[in-house]
Amino acid sequence: MNRIIIALATLMLSSSLFSQGDDANMLRLYEVYTYIDRMYVDDVPNKKISEAAIVAMLEELDPHSTYIPADEVEQANERINGSFVGVGIRFNILKDTLLVVNPIPGGPSEKLGVRAGDQIVKVDGENIAGTGLKNSQVRELLLGEKGSKVVVTIKRGAEDLKDYTITRDKIPVNSVVSAFMVDEEVGYIKLTNFSRTTEEEVDLAIKKLKKAGMQDLIFDLQGNGGGLLYAAKYVADEFLSDDKLIVYSEGRKQPRSVLKADKKGDFEKGRLVVLIDESSASASEILSGAVQDWDRGLIVGRRSFGKGLVQRPVELSDGAQLRLTIARYYTPSGRFIQKPYEDISAYRNDYMERYLHGEMMHRDSINLPDSLIHKTLVKERNVYGGGGIMPDVFVPLDTSEYSDYYKKLSRSGVINTFSLEYANDNRKKIKNKYKSVEGFKNDFEIDQSFLDEFFDYAVKEDSNLVFVEEDYTLSEDLLKIRLKSMVAQNIWDFEAFYQIFNVKNEIFMEAYKTLKNGSYDKMNLNEK
Repeated sequence: MNRIIIALATLMLSSSLFSQGDDANMLRLYEVYTYIDRMYVDDVPNKKISEAAIVAMLEELDPHSTYIPADEVEQANERINGSFVGVGIRFNILKDTLLVVNPIPGGPSEKLGVRAGDQIVKVDGENIAGTGLKNSQVRELLLGEKGSKVVVTIKRGAEDLKDYTITRDKIPVNSVVSAFMVDEEVGYIKLTNFSRTTEEEVDLAIKKLKKAGMQDLIFDLQGNGGGLLYAAKYVADEFLSDDKLIVYSEGRKQPRSVLKADKKGDFEKGRLVVLIDESSASASEILSGAVQDWDRGLIVGRRSFGKGLVQRPVELSDGAQLRLTIARYYTPSGRFIQKPYEDISAYRNDYMERYLHGEMMHRDSINLPDSLIHKTLVKERNVYGGGGIMPDVFVPLDTSEYSDYYKKLSRSGVINTFSLEYANDNRKKIKNKYKSVEGFKNDFEIDQSFLDEFFDYAVKEDSNLVFVEEDYTLSEDLLKIRLKSMVAQNIWDFEAFYQIFNVKNEIFMEAYKTLKNGSYDKMNLNEK
């Protein structure tokens, strides 16, 4: 059956909807659905065909209008809401065992004394160890209604099994995952998405860093796929002053909406560098576009994703949700940065096309027509619309240390699993020896004994991961930093990872260099 006809037929699931108009297309759709329901040879799987129909309809519109089934809405909204209801642990499934990587600070598990390294072997008396547990099953077992209780049985070293009755509560999902001082003057904030809690998180992070002496800020949006438009407005308002336009939007049924800076931000003065890459999208592009258009800071990295469409959540009667594109948004200079999506297949393969075309390595490979040129609003520099935000400082993708052996290790997952096991086995010793992330960063060494243990582990996990000396020589430094960063993340948290691994992040290192070698000041940007 033609999937578009099936799709549109769902518009007519109720005769009341049909009665609102006499459009010939709707009449045809209603007829098709009615005949299926009345005459089809077998029982009609109404839910299945209606959901398939909805998905097919939306695919004919744009790549970002989506349908979320009722049973997936809560999980889909966690990052946007900035919280979920659960027991409050960061976990990993290691060799068929549910391992507590870290209890979330302030959560119900931490308050009861659950520790990093604990193994959860039973939930409500049911054994879960060695049963082929999946991440989705863990969510089903540990998430639930606020105030509800769950009993988890924990194995801790050689101690006897112990039951903990945990009352589920609201658990924060932080969008600021790292905020620290790079040196005595330069602060760093890593933002992974834009949620309802982002404004408060960024505000607290900036205040913390300013108290520590921050004069300059590196604000990292690499890999940030976006989120709430209003959250992007609030963050931009931290950097922009004087009623400056941040973003405006309009659509066929949506009147023009304008968002401006309307409060005193905590970092309206000071040198600002925003990091973006090919995965920075939507709200990330709103923020970086506003900073660039007002010449407020320097944009460093690679061309961003190119999403200039605004979605609105629409609740359906059964609890499912549409996220429907209702408007286009524009940066303060009038740029529309949505990349073309007439060819959906090409749109979805855009990242690979950029790579094959050479754009990731050479800025000269990006050819944008003069018709897309706009002027920044203070210095009147050339900036481009169409297909993302072009950085002021382009940083090529550095793959020089990515040997085939390193790629195999990365894809296999053994770097992550070994780091977790090592951290779990040596947690107490490491915490006693290194009192802070800074101490670990400066003094912990990946020595030959550590490496031998890792290489043996890798081959045991996958016989194809045989040590290749030539490749290892090429990737040695990268592999050591990656292992050290992952151990630190599993002992402390994500902030520790970025404190150590950023030396291998070419975009971060270029941003830091611009602040230290005078390149930033040569741009003569506004509001220093």
